[in-house]
Amino acid sequence: MLKETASLDDLVAATRVIGGDRSLSLFGGGNSSLKTTVEDITGARVPVIYVKGSGQDMAGITADGFASLRLDQLRRLLPPVVVPDDRLLNELRCALMDASAPDPSVETLVHVLLPDAAVIHSHADAVLTLTNSLDGVERTRRVLGDQCVVIGYAMPGPDLVAACDSAWRDRRGDEIGIVVAGHGLFTVGDDPQQALERHLSVVLAATAAVAQFGDGARLDDDGSTSRLCMQDGTAEAVAVLRKRVCERASAAMIVHRQKDAKIDAFVADKTLCQASQAGPLTPDHVIWTKPMPLVGRDLDGYAEAYAAYFNANHNRRTATATMLDPAPRVILDSEFGMLTAGRTMAEACAAGEIYRHTMAAISSAVAMGGYQPVPLSHVFDLEYWSFQQKKVSRAEKSGELTGQVALVTGAASGIGRGCAEQLLKAGACVVGWDLSPAVTDAFDDPDYLGIQLDVTDSSAMADALARQVDVFGGLDMLVASAGIFPTSANLGELTLDAWRKVMAVNADAVMDLYGQAKPLLTAAYPYGRVVLIASKNVAAPGPGAAAYSSSKAAVTQLSRVAALEWAGLGIRVNMLHPDAVFDTGLWTPELLAARAEHYGMSVDEYKRRNLLHAEITSSAVGMLVRDLCAESFSCVTGAQIPVDGGNERVI
Repeated sequence: MLKETASLDDLVAATRVIGGDRSLSLFGGGNSSLKTTVEDITGARVPVIYVKGSGQDMAGITADGFASLRLDQLRRLLPPVVVPDDRLLNELRCALMDASAPDPSVETLVHVLLPDAAVIHSHADAVLTLTNSLDGVERTRRVLGDQCVVIGYAMPGPDLVAACDSAWRDRRGDEIGIVVAGHGLFTVGDDPQQALERHLSVVLAATAAVAQFGDGARLDDDGSTSRLCMQDGTAEAVAVLRKRVCERASAAMIVHRQKDAKIDAFVADKTLCQASQAGPLTPDHVIWTKPMPLVGRDLDGYAEAYAAYFNANHNRRTATATMLDPAPRVILDSEFGMLTAGRTMAEACAAGEIYRHTMAAISSAVAMGGYQPVPLSHVFDLEYWSFQQKKVSRAEKSGELTGQVALVTGAASGIGRGCAEQLLKAGACVVGWDLSPAVTDAFDDPDYLGIQLDVTDSSAMADALARQVDVFGGLDMLVASAGIFPTSANLGELTLDAWRKVMAVNADAVMDLYGQAKPLLTAAYPYGRVVLIASKNVAAPGPGAAAYSSSKAAVTQLSRVAALEWAGLGIRVNMLHPDAVFDTGLWTPELLAARAEHYGMSVDEYKRRNLLHAEITSSAVGMLVRDLCAESFSCVTGAQIPVDGGNERVI
């Protein structure tokens, strides 16, 4: 029935409750709806259904995340009518009240066929654990049959609509919902609050039933990971494995590492690892996790198994599909722990969180007699289903450097910050180092990691590189930007301590970093790149800058040698020589004004005192660094490029 006292705000509130519980909804999983009436443009009252938009995050959803559709038009699409997959989205969008609304959930017709005003759907862990246990449908009927209709798995789309329609017609009459094995729970109510309360009561009953067999060590309790202590060689081994994953995927991938007691317990249990090969907790997870994790490091064997499963499990939806990349998204390894892969940090973390929940469910299901998820034929169908692939494309992050990992030293301000910003805009994940604590929160971006350290501390750099591999999986681009410019001192006034301090930061630290980064750059994808931020002073030194000019000349020569030595490894090394970059911490408004007055210029004229009369900014340097790391410079190494607007002394 239509309960007009219930509002869209009520639906938003109930949906957020479900989305806020990670044991019920993960990364767009689940949906909700409300049937009511609204006034159309003619003033007539029209029956509509508000349905959560496809892929919308339930935890933070707003009214804009729901689509309003004409109910009478949708009811004409219910069984015995069968809406083919390739027509479903078009038919749903044709029923929209607002053409700018998000794509309605692919399960919209299930919500329509249930006559109650409100419907809540989730992928509750406890319910899925029950249905994925030994004889799961019968077990679930014994536990939840007094509250819900329980049916076997059906693929989203016409199969699920037909199965739910038939089951609901044949029900006793007092059920409050439908459990679909391997898929989740739908509950109904006169309003969203009642549907929510019923939903939580069913989940509570399922949770109590699972707990009788042990809680699977509750591997999904949290996603926290203690600071990892890598053994010698582990960082390099992880980076090499990441490169092989990228090669299998034919795309750059972020690989995120987690290792703790809960993960170790799962990985050490051969029964649980074997069970993991049966399939995901629900086929809906497949776009994040692939059909099964890789146990160990045999990527070739995984690719062969993936291809064999794909070829053996063709169904009507995959009959004409081209096989997607056979690279795992989850790797379980006794030494590494759990590695999860994605095109972005968010995707890699999503796979990790989903698989923590999956490990807990597998552990519990095995304790109940065995883990028996949905057959892999359905899993592969859903992975290749156009609606699933649309979710993937909708979440894609654009940028030529997406999936690649950069390290920028001196990233808290000035040129270093400009480089980090441009690399982030190009899609890369960026690690920033700086002596300033401001580096840790320089960017509010999940693809950024800021680490405060002193580049003259060799052990601190080693720890930071290992942490980078934990978080992002490797190192593809190194931008050496950290440096100091001492107070001007002519020869005879320059002290040995001052000289050594400048050399330690500007040259010695870069030499050390190159040595430590070399194994990771060798394992880069598609290849390693180094960009040194040198200086105009290499070609045109100035009086009073002996230490700075010499240090930049030394580190430039070091980088030229690196270009020679590393070319055979596919690592490109190039150098930029900026000049007159005034938006850095070295230049205060007062200093700029004083220097401009010294030359008899305005501040703007002083900033542009080059042949092109161009203002050289940190962002402009960053854009050139970005371009040097991109494919357009793939054939360039050992280059020295001035970024100065044209300087007569350099030219």
